Amino acid sequence: MSSAREIAARAKAWPFEEARKLVERLKRPGGDRKGYVLFETGYGPSGLPHIGTFGEVARTSMVRRAFQELSDFPTRMLVFSDDMDGMRKIPDNVPDKAALEPYLHLPLTSVPNPFGGNFESFGHHNNAMLRRFLDVFGFDYEFASATDYYKSGRFDAVLLRAAERYDDIMKVMLPTLGAERQATYSPFLPISPKSGRVLYVPMKHVDAKAGTVTFDDEDGAETTLPVTGGAVKLQWKPDFGMRWAALDVDFEMFGKDHQTNAVIYDRICEILGGTAPQHYVYELFLDEVGQKISKSKGNGITIDEWLAYAAPESLALYMFQKPRTAKRLYFDTIPKAVDEYAAFLTAYQTQSAEEKLENPAWHIHAGLPPQEAWPLSFALLLNLSAASNAEDPETLWGFIKAYRPGLTPEDYPSLDRLVGYAIRYYADFVRPAKTFRAPSDEERKGLELLAAALDEAGVADADTLQNLSFEIGKANGFADKLRDWFKAFYEVVLGQTQGPRFGSFAALFGPSRTAALIREALTGAFLKG
Repeated sequence: MSSAREIAARAKAWPFEEARKLVERLKRPGGDRKGYVLFETGYGPSGLPHIGTFGEVARTSMVRRAFQELSDFPTRMLVFSDDMDGMRKIPDNVPDKAALEPYLHLPLTSVPNPFGGNFESFGHHNNAMLRRFLDVFGFDYEFASATDYYKSGRFDAVLLRAAERYDDIMKVMLPTLGAERQATYSPFLPISPKSGRVLYVPMKHVDAKAGTVTFDDEDGAETTLPVTGGAVKLQWKPDFGMRWAALDVDFEMFGKDHQTNAVIYDRICEILGGTAPQHYVYELFLDEVGQKISKSKGNGITIDEWLAYAAPESLALYMFQKPRTAKRLYFDTIPKAVDEYAAFLTAYQTQSAEEKLENPAWHIHAGLPPQEAWPLSFALLLNLSAASNAEDPETLWGFIKAYRPGLTPEDYPSLDRLVGYAIRYYADFVRPAKTFRAPSDEERKGLELLAAALDEAGVADADTLQNLSFEIGKANGFADKLRDWFKAFYEVVLGQTQGPRFGSFAALFGPSRTAALIREALTGAFLKG
């Protein structure tokens, strides 16, 4: 029988593929020089953290956990916030945009917090929002602030090296810029000692020996500042490479929008004496109209919004699946993610050791998925909410207990949470979007016969009721188009384009109640307009 490590060495899930590359990296000369493997993930706190930010941390954690299955070498994970960046534009989702106008181009940790509370700055507030969620989810990480690292001197040695190798850095950067930008570009961005703003100005002189830069401040006065101690910062592309060199980062993933710049980051890292880390490029998240999710625009779903309607594990599953495929991330994705997570978790309980390492549940739960049972699907609970107009958990639990007497909130806390999510999601998204249509003559006849058959069925299990609906559909013109038969039920009776397996719904809601629901729809009581 293979050992756990041997099985992991063969695992095909993408985190294991990346982890194996890190194992090979350790074998290179100097690969283990610092005594641990450093995983890093970056965050730009120019706006509130969004789900894409969470996804980067979640995915990096998955690779880290896979590496730990393959190796006993110590690991660390650093969540790095670029909070010393200047606020170049005001996010759309702040309470009072005008109030922030005077603070444009100040470092984010020098901009007043528009959200109130006891935070030093806008950057500190956004950092806290990120850490809050990461802590709730239970990530094992260390948080790092660019402001702290620059001002404390953590980057000083590499910044002095950047001054020494200024010309080499410029040779990398200038070919990537247009002629106008080339004339004024500098990898160093001084912080004006007078205004506090991050300045995009050309350098008049870079003194490698003294470790200083000279430039004209905003008022035209020639000014000299050290490159150390937080007096200057680097432009974002050189900053990427500098950080990799300073911290000796082994692994960092980033979105596809960075892909063309990766060679620049790598080269600057090498110029500054570092070894470029292993990369993983993931596709971007899109909102419901196909636009890239943006912190400043506030489009897409926030972390809190997803968690209002589903457990964090469903969000982690969404991050695990096909990271190199662009995916739309909006509210309609939630029910599918919830039910897929439940299916993977259920399957995990009976899988072989090899199969478990391919199961997303292993990666979501860092190798220790809980032994939870989700006996009813989210989709089914949503449709039960729709049929019963349930506005509280007790109503849904009444149906559940009648259908499955052994199920109770106390014994199935995960199902109880799912009931709460379903009621909330139904009220906010399903009910407002319901559109009932009138049936065709053929559909009306079939639905009338289905209602009569349900009344006669009495108490019946899901499979019996499913077969009953099949037979009536086949006998009434839908033998070759059963999909249309069930679609008619969803659209005419439930007011939506899709729904749960009919038999499961009818068994849970009750055959006689389902019959009454059909008749009510056929009278036109639900029709809109």
